[in-house]
Amino acid sequence: MSGKICELPEGYVPRASEEFMNDFQREYFRRKLENWKDELLHESDLALQSLKEEKEICTDIADRASTETALGYELRSKERARKLISKIDDALAKIKDGTYGYCEDTGEPIDLRRLEARPTATLSIQAQERHEKMEKTQKDD
Repeated sequence: MSGKICELPEGYVPRASEEFMNDFQREYFRRKLENWKDELLHESDLALQSLKEEKEICTDIADRASTETALGYELRSKERARKLISKIDDALAKIKDGTYGYCEDTGEPIDLRRLEARPTATLSIQAQERHEKMEKTQKDD
């Protein structure tokens, strides 16, 4: 799918009985990822705007300390959102180049239920479990 967008049928949900990563599935996940990204950006903007407003009206030193703590929390949260947005952008690039939905280790399709739950997944469940086992073994050494 080289950037082409198709119209999804009303209420479309990918099914395992379909050809894997057909035009409808790619468009479904593209929209899901774009909506998620927009949501993250919007939430981040709202949170920072709210903190700026609070900081401007704080005169009490205790209130200011509380606001600074909240700002630190928001900045960490924004960093997590930035990393997630980067993963979403990577997934959107994979949709464009036709590699979305395939395990980076095995090249096999990633289960649709996994992609539905975690649209930025790059590994099948089996490959993910192998990676986690190897990480745990390396930590134990």
